[in-house]
Amino acid sequence: MSELNTISFPDFVALANKIWLKGANSVVNAMRDSGFVEVMSIPENTGNTRSFSEIDTNEYMGRKGEDDEAARGIFQQGYSKTLTTHRIAENVGISYEMRTQNKYNEVLNRLLAAGQKGYKSMDLDLTHRITFGTATSYVDRDGVTVDISTGDALAVFSTVHKLTGSATTYRNILANNPRVSKGSLEAMERMIVENSYSNLGEKKSLSYDIIFSTDDPNTVNTIREYLQSTSDVEGAHNGIINVYNSKYRHVILPRLATDANGNIDTDKRYYWGLASSQQMPIKLGVWEEPHLMSPQANGNSEDVQTDAWEFRNRAGYGVTTPSGRGITLSKGDASA
Repeated sequence: MSELNTISFPDFVALANKIWLKGANSVVNAMRDSGFVEVMSIPENTGNTRSFSEIDTNEYMGRKGEDDEAARGIFQQGYSKTLTTHRIAENVGISYEMRTQNKYNEVLNRLLAAGQKGYKSMDLDLTHRITFGTATSYVDRDGVTVDISTGDALAVFSTVHKLTGSATTYRNILANNPRVSKGSLEAMERMIVENSYSNLGEKKSLSYDIIFSTDDPNTVNTIREYLQSTSDVEGAHNGIINVYNSKYRHVILPRLATDANGNIDTDKRYYWGLASSQQMPIKLGVWEEPHLMSPQANGNSEDVQTDAWEFRNRAGYGVTTPSGRGITLSKGDASA
């Protein structure tokens, strides 16, 4: 590696971009890649919003007598929710001294961290749809009040979610919020069976194939025992089949038990739930993937006061959750 103070401006910029990409590629996008987040890339010059809505139809067909007209299918518009983009930004200054005194480690650390920040920020905002999902809004790390309500104006996790074509309500938060166990997992599954409706109020079959949790070791290990044991982990003897073996894919969300700033919040350490990759309840629209905007030679990205080169770290996206269908939660704190 040539010394920083001997390489040309174009070579320095190329090196900076490679280091930034290395940082970006090192991030585990736990929530974005969870399988229950629908990701849409939004083209430029197509507006700053997207509307997501549900459409249901009747589950079954009726009889048709000889020469009778066929009945028309019934279609029911579900709740809608509009996603609005916002940009996140941070500048990375590479000082004159870093460039001319061969302070490679400082340059490396700054650019590696810059490459990680966009994806980490996106993952935190996505995860907070669950973290704060028992409320209709929260104040984020920038002091902005974020609306996270669903289309029926309720929290993502509620005991009385509404349907547009029926007076029936449904719940997607487990009663008494137990910690994960065989009994609570079966209770969660029963809740899903008895609370899965179309917007017409008909029983709807929806596959839940993901179990998610915080990174709390006890919670993670308990789930792994249930999913990976070859026999019933609570059985009195060997040879009993474990019905949960490989039934779900376990997604660990390291930013789930956090506060609005992304700091540890132990009150949420036992959060867990089930989700559906078929429904993909959380929607992510990406206007700008995280990217680095490098300074140009003889451009205006050199600070005339400090001689620092400014690298611009940018991203733009929005998140919404149209309804509570397709995701459930237990806070694991035994609250009512």
